[in-house]
Amino acid sequence: MNTKLQLKIIFFLQFFIWGSWLITLNYYLEHQLNFIGIEVASVYGSMAIASLIMPSLLGIVADRWIPANRLYVLCHLIGAITLIIAASVTSPLMMTIVMLIHCLAFMPTIAISNSISYSCLNSQGLDVITQFPGIRIYGTIGFIVAMWIVSFLKLEASNTQLYIAAAGSLLLSLYSLTLPFISTSQNSDKKRSLISSLGLDAFVLFKQPKMVIFFLFAAFLGGILQITNTFGNSFLHSFDDIPEFKDSLAIQYPAVLLSISQISEVIFILFVPFFMKRLGIKYVMLISIFAWVARFGLFAYGDPSPFGFVLLLLSMIVYGCAFDFYNISGSMYVEKTVSPDIRNSAQGLFMMMTNGIGAYLGTMASGFVVDYYTSGKTVNWHAVWLVFSGYALVLAIVFMLIFKNEHSNKETAQAIN
Repeated sequence: MNTKLQLKIIFFLQFFIWGSWLITLNYYLEHQLNFIGIEVASVYGSMAIASLIMPSLLGIVADRWIPANRLYVLCHLIGAITLIIAASVTSPLMMTIVMLIHCLAFMPTIAISNSISYSCLNSQGLDVITQFPGIRIYGTIGFIVAMWIVSFLKLEASNTQLYIAAAGSLLLSLYSLTLPFISTSQNSDKKRSLISSLGLDAFVLFKQPKMVIFFLFAAFLGGILQITNTFGNSFLHSFDDIPEFKDSLAIQYPAVLLSISQISEVIFILFVPFFMKRLGIKYVMLISIFAWVARFGLFAYGDPSPFGFVLLLLSMIVYGCAFDFYNISGSMYVEKTVSPDIRNSAQGLFMMMTNGIGAYLGTMASGFVVDYYTSGKTVNWHAVWLVFSGYALVLAIVFMLIFKNEHSNKETAQAIN
């Protein structure tokens, strides 16, 4: 089979698994298992815990001992088993434990799938920079397709979504056996210390005040990345019992509406180089933070009425700007600022602060906020979203005043050309 087609299928299934439950599991937990906000946040927080250490650890394993494609098979097999177990769990503690085990196996496969792709493309003499984006986009397509399947089949309140994800994981595990063999590294990189391999040598950056400020903001902003993934679907379902909204798209197919956020990601990523060249890193990141203000603010005033639906739709659209502009510009700042010998470690530190520490603290804090504004089984979502929007606004103001960008726009332009 054609290598590029193989990789497209790999990425489609990789993110199909995630899309089957990431956006919709919260509704199942709340309305079928009666989890409260902090319990839902604990389940979703397992992704952040897994992101702290497992990608680096399994990266070492893939480099030194187990070929990446074989490790990939094993991880997804474990993922399938844990998802099947999760479908029968009803206890908040057990669900958190099982999903943590699942995420410990699944989250590293995102990075491993990239490594496999690079290796396969290089082995075929294909240019990675030219070919990889067209392959990776099938991951986003897989995520959207999974969301649509769960939504159109009305499975958001059912554990069937976990079985669908498990089936995708098992299929990917088996299909991955068809990939070309990828040998472990035989070069001097194997002699690197464990500290270096884990990226811990990048902590020397905390001696520089400007990097301390940057990484702190990475954590603070990382705290809001998963909030709408955790509670967005539950918010839309809060209109279910209002007769005037029963026939609206937002009520009938909320996951389809939320999938516009992922479609927006695909579009906005194309605009990042344009804005980076003209505005520089600091202002692109500011645009991202203000986009988060808008994301939550539009949720606060949105509803399934004609005007309210427009606000919800706009919230989905600005998500692409909020997510892409921050992640890409932040990574670019690290790339341009640190010395080459710790560049990879610094990128790992950036991801740990954002998707690990920041995402975990933000997810747990959002659970407390939701519980605080919950009376009986009714959540005051207007107040919840305004709290998050206000947090992002304060973050934007402080960032604008404190963060100093030492690189000119010309240097930034050179970095992305």
